[in-house]
Amino acid sequence: MDFMQSRREERMKAYISGAELDVRTYNLIMGATVVYGLVMNVLACIFLTDFALGIHPIGFLVGYIALCLAGTLISARSDNPVISFLGYNLIVLPVGLVVSISVYYYGGLSSPVVYQAFVLTACIAVIMTVLSGIFPDFFAKLGGMLLASLFAIIIGSALCMFLGWSTYYLSIFAAAIFSLYIGYDMYRAQRYPKTADNAVDCAVDIYLDIINLFLRLLRILGRRRN
Repeated sequence: MDFMQSRREERMKAYISGAELDVRTYNLIMGATVVYGLVMNVLACIFLTDFALGIHPIGFLVGYIALCLAGTLISARSDNPVISFLGYNLIVLPVGLVVSISVYYYGGLSSPVVYQAFVLTACIAVIMTVLSGIFPDFFAKLGGMLLASLFAIIIGSALCMFLGWSTYYLSIFAAAIFSLYIGYDMYRAQRYPKTADNAVDCAVDIYLDIINLFLRLLRILGRRRN
């Protein structure tokens, strides 16, 4: 909680160390950064799946946590967009390996399930982006509820894994939460000073929302197909 509050405060103070951009340029940088991360994940699915599958599970987990944590800290603490983008790449790499394994498990990029999850994720992301601009007051009130729901998802996932329970219904709940998170983080992005560094930092949040939504939809659609 304290770390997330610190991130918000640092972004709000960004005007001290960076020139503000016009809204169009700010959103263009943010959108391009998100798309870059997603494209890198597609390339990971094409070229790095065998590499990801060959990593020992414990080593994979340790590397994933270390890189994501390092990337998050670098992005959050830096007021330089280039440094923040470096941190973003440290997150995109391990997440891309997770996506590549998940896509492989459900039949690869050519699988109907993967295609449907991709299209549905894109549609939800666009809809939530539009809604965040139309109903900002609604999304402004979601912070506490979404954070509590995120903790519930983490705890629920751990329990399901430990007890061997199905995560199908939990995935449906998580997909709904991450859909709302896209709108919420888009809303928040428009409230920060419009600097290049903030654009990159906000892109990290939105990218992770989209990836989490895609992975949950993949699990839901894959279960239904089976």
